[in-house]
Amino acid sequence: MALPWAVWALVRGTGTDRGFPLVPALAFTPHAALTTVVPLAAAIRSGSRTGALLASGAGAVLGAAVLASRGRTGPVPAGGTKVRIATVSLRLGLVPAGSVLELVRRHAVDVLAVQELTPDAERRLTDAGLHRELPHSHVVPARPGSVVSASGAVWSRWPVTARGAAPGGFEQPTARLPTVGSPDLEVTAVHTRPPATSPAAVRGWTADLAALPSPAPDALRVLAGDFNATLHHAALRAVLARGYVDAARELGRGWAWTWRPLRLRFPRLTLDHVLVDPRAAVAGCAHVPVAGSDHRALVVDLVLPAH
Repeated sequence: MALPWAVWALVRGTGTDRGFPLVPALAFTPHAALTTVVPLAAAIRSGSRTGALLASGAGAVLGAAVLASRGRTGPVPAGGTKVRIATVSLRLGLVPAGSVLELVRRHAVDVLAVQELTPDAERRLTDAGLHRELPHSHVVPARPGSVVSASGAVWSRWPVTARGAAPGGFEQPTARLPTVGSPDLEVTAVHTRPPATSPAAVRGWTADLAALPSPAPDALRVLAGDFNATLHHAALRAVLARGYVDAARELGRGWAWTWRPLRLRFPRLTLDHVLVDPRAAVAGCAHVPVAGSDHRALVVDLVLPAH
């Protein structure tokens, strides 16, 4: 009875989650950690020392993985350029424009990364006045043959000096923004393909994560959006290993959920992230409900270093 939890702990601990169904299963590692009490109780009741050791060992490994968080790498500089970045998923373009405007206004967002945009949603955001709050934008429409909600966008309070896109199954626009007294800020609105349904879906998701840009010396790169991955996935940890910092984890909030089914309370998974060049200091991170979305928005405060 304890063997499934022991195998789960082995896969998580060694980072050997590959293929289907291991990859989608690993997203539920917090749930597996909580339920290790089931085989442990059964082993104690039956007097199985081996079962108790397996269950308790699995619980220790999984619990440590869930609770692991690291503190801030250094003090937040007092005089650096401050920027507030938010990421929001529009749920196939169905999130009301008013919900997005409320997020931007209430939290004084400087840069907004948007996933699951549609032409109709873009028109509604424009009609609602998003361009008055964030006048500069880079919108990449869905390519022919893709679902209409494959579009993505970056809206900014600051001018966009260069536009690009990260390769992937969905559109992932990249906008370069000049700052005062700091290196340029480069923000990518990330949206990887979900790995939930088949081996092909896992391969697409793996390729999307591997194709994300690495930190670069000439700009402060930020990857913000729906990675469809948790920190329990080795593929996401490989992106972090290139030199990025997960903003929520940096402040000890890497466990906080960002997605759940709209009409259900569970499951709750941490699929959205803001990955930051380590030269920028993470000063704050909030998980904000957005009416009509199945994702909570991430609002992250950064302090950029001086040149």
